[in-house]
Amino acid sequence: MFSFFSFTRQNLSFFDKNRFFCSFLAILLLSFIALPKTADAHAYSASYSKITMDEKETELVFTLDSLSLIELLPDIDLNKNWVLEKSEIKKARHHIEELITEGLTLDKNNKEITPKVETMKLVKKENKEFVSTTLIFPAFKPGDTIAYNDGFYFNDTGANYVDLISASVLGQTSEAVLQGKERTWTILLTEIQQEQGQDQTTQPDTEQKTKTATPVQPSSTSTWFSFFKLGMLHILTGYDHLLFLFALLLRKQTLKQYISIVTSFTLAHSITLTLAVLGWITLPSRFVESMIAFSICYVALENIFRKEIKYRWSITFLFGLIHGLGFASILREMEIAKSHLAVALINFNLGIETVQLAIVLLLVPLLAYLYKLKISQKIVRYGSIIIFILGAIWLVQRIFS
Repeated sequence: MFSFFSFTRQNLSFFDKNRFFCSFLAILLLSFIALPKTADAHAYSASYSKITMDEKETELVFTLDSLSLIELLPDIDLNKNWVLEKSEIKKARHHIEELITEGLTLDKNNKEITPKVETMKLVKKENKEFVSTTLIFPAFKPGDTIAYNDGFYFNDTGANYVDLISASVLGQTSEAVLQGKERTWTILLTEIQQEQGQDQTTQPDTEQKTKTATPVQPSSTSTWFSFFKLGMLHILTGYDHLLFLFALLLRKQTLKQYISIVTSFTLAHSITLTLAVLGWITLPSRFVESMIAFSICYVALENIFRKEIKYRWSITFLFGLIHGLGFASILREMEIAKSHLAVALINFNLGIETVQLAIVLLLVPLLAYLYKLKISQKIVRYGSIIIFILGAIWLVQRIFS
């Protein structure tokens, strides 16, 4: 009997002294169970529409990420591995054509035009698989009102879907963002545009009269606000960026330290966002995404093991440079004309900063209240452990995916 109680006390003493280790294992197990698979966690869906109009024809190249295509047509993924292969696309080509021609419409004067599907192929953008489909429409004439409609995920409120449009209309470029309930891009093709597109040498006086294609409803797609909203959506669905920001703020710090952290993060990612979109910096997507996950792990470990947090703004600036490259991916693939790039960049970044500032203003008072609680240190510690685990899982997935 004595030996039994002695054994029990020894085991209880072991678990009491190693609560941190046991809690870590428990949280790790729960995280692996609760965390969805990469393929299932498809919170953000982006497509790219490149529209080229000239006197002979209208070409639409629609590029949709393969995960979205599998979600919309589950049966095309024959081996159920959440990866589309050339053979699977070949077998399901007819179904994919039906999906795209029903989901996308190009209307002339409120009448839908039937396209001819030319090519369909797999392409890679930012380490992700996309299916690119080329559709050919007839040429349009002066006076035509042209409306491009995207109906993908229109009634699915859980899908954060955006269609990024780059258009060349008789040599004049424009960009638009279709998202939420705003899914129509509209232009009126004027007589002067057609003349300028056909012959610029024989009509030297048309430059003063020429006007660019003007959207009928500019507020819905091509204004600065659409890029502002795109920036907001991009950060709200960027769970790794949000988790990094939360990890930075979780440890108790002074208000001055908080301000320096947020400022350094903003400056850093604004610099690399601009340079990457301009094409001056290019790094492999796998490296960038892996480093973002590593930054989450590093800050979480600092929260757990560092007795005192000092000069966090410096490491925040370094990691912020990497996060900026992550922000840039969606705009870089859009191929925005250089003449429009400044407006798009500024407003996209403003959207990111607005959400970031709102999160900080919400979190800091809550954290200030948290630090008054007796169990605040445990909450910070265990919260940082969970953050580290999530970052580590993402890191492994991104290195070996």
